[in-house]
Formats: sequence, structure tokens, C-alpha cells
Amino acid sequence: MIRIGIVGYGNLGKGVELAISQNEDMKLVAVFSRRELGAGTLKSPDTKLLHISKAPEMQNEIDVMILCGGSATDLPEQGPMFARLFNTVDSFDTHAKIPAFYEAMDEAAKAGNNVAIISAGWDPGLFSMNRVLADAVLPKGNGYTFWGKGVSQGHSDAIRRVKGVKYGVQYTVPKEEALQKVRSGENPRLSTRQMHLRDCYVVAEDGADKRAIEEEIRNMPNYFADYDTKVTFISEDEFFKNHTAMPHGGFVMRSGITADNSNHIVEFSLKLDSNPMFTASVLVAFARAAYKLSREGHKGAKTVLDIPLAYLSPKTPEQLRKEFI
Repeated sequence: MIRIGIVGYGNLGKGVELAISQNEDMKLVAVFSRRELGAGTLKSPDTKLLHISKAPEMQNEIDVMILCGGSATDLPEQGPMFARLFNTVDSFDTHAKIPAFYEAMDEAAKAGNNVAIISAGWDPGLFSMNRVLADAVLPKGNGYTFWGKGVSQGHSDAIRRVKGVKYGVQYTVPKEEALQKVRSGENPRLSTRQMHLRDCYVVAEDGADKRAIEEEIRNMPNYFADYDTKVTFISEDEFFKNHTAMPHGGFVMRSGITADNSNHIVEFSLKLDSNPMFTASVLVAFARAAYKLSREGHKGAKTVLDIPLAYLSPKTPEQLRKEFI
């Protein structure tokens, strides 16, 4: 039985709690939060609910800690701290900062003799795996990733951290013209701006400077600065009526030629009713891999590209060969 801990009890942490219940080889031991959460908050009655400061006391009771904080400010601080104490899995999703985050997590995990699997969501994560696979099979070609239409948790979290924002959500919308160019085999060269629209809906605090909020969002590096970004201010009532669901999805595509000059298009897609619930399920699968790697004596940071697929599954190698190959 793999003993799991959760750090953070927002949408993603709640999703991980529920996802663990679908995995018979796992047990949720404790949830750690910076907030004061009342008794009866958790769905799992036998799970401890503790302040985050109590985590070091649980080192011997948890095999893998799943980190469910945001990528903007939580994970850069919490990730290395927890990797020194536990095997960890996270869904850090600021693509441009992944190399630096990997180095910090690698140093911390090696110092603690632990395994830290980083950026293990669906993108980065599953989409990363498909990008590498298609590139290896079709080396002569171009790769494309389209996200949405859907809610980006990381980008929405970044909006909510802007001064004066009470509530905020961001939808990533693929541009249909760009999609069709790829699917038609044109092999277009597309800029970031040509591929997606960032569509933001914001509830401002009373008296907040809406123009300043909009400017900060539009110019935010790594999140919005490289995209066409639309910011719409709405009422709190409209926000809770129309913008609390969290669907998402997207496409990984590669268009390339083989040695006979024939053209081929590889496409992998996801359509998700709930971004946090699906991401939570990915994290739980990679927690199993972290446990297996740790038992084998591995140490340091890993990405999804370092993990054998079989390590994600609770099934035996014999079962996998019979059922999936």
C-alpha cells in the first residue's frame, strides 16, 4: 500500500483526494494546508488534516507527497522544501521556467535521498510525452500544440494574484484558422500569437484600478505577454453563474514526411470535463512511479520523459503485455 500525502487543498488537492479512492494500491494518510480547515472538510474520514508546518513530523508515515500548489509562487518555494523531506510529484506548468525548477528540485531531492517527479500534469506531462514520440517517429516535420478551449488553472491562478482582482478565470482558445492549416498538411510556421487567444474574465475589488489590472495581465511574462489577450470585467454574480466550471483539452499534432516524401499527420487530443480532476488523476499515476523509483534506489528530479510507462500502472508486467501490447 503506497502511503500518500497531499500539500494544498484547493481544486487540485481535492481532485487528488478523490482520485486516490480509485486506486486500490494507495492510501491517503494526510492533507496539509496553510489554511485553517474545519473538521469534516475531507471526504476521507480516516485521513489526518494538518497545518503545513506539521509535515516534517510525518516523514516516516508518507511514501509520496503530491504537491498541489500553484506554479506562480507556491511550487517554486514549496517544491524544494518538500523534496528534501519526501518523494514528491507536482504539476509545475510554467514551461519557460521548467529547466530552472528541475535544477532546484534535483538538488533538493538528492540532498534528501528522494525522487521528485516534476511537471506531471497533462501539459506539461502527457502532451510532452506525445511531442517527443511524434518527433522521434517523424524527424522531418513540424510539431504543434493547441490548448483549449478551456480553463487554464495556472493562468487563472496568475490572474487572481494581480492586485485588485477578486475573482478571475482564463480560457485558452485555439485559433481555428491555425488548426486547419496544420490538419491540411500545409506545415505552417506559426507564432505563439497566431495559435491561441487568451480570454480572461475578471471580477475586480471595489475601487480597484481596472486599467492597471488589465495592463498587468496583458504584459505578464510567461503567461500573457506573447499572446493576443482579451480582458473582460464582469460582476460577481455573472462569474459564479457562468465561469466556475473547469473544462479543458487540446491537441498535440505533428505534420511530417517519411523517406518516400509522403506526408503524415499525427494527432493526440484530450477533451476534459474537469481540468483539476484529470490533472489529479495524472499526478496519482506518477506518484506510483515515484514510489517504484524510490524503492529501486533512484534519487533526484525526474520528468515524465524519464519514467517507463509500466511504472505508472498498478498492473504486473505480465498483465500489461497481455492486455495492452
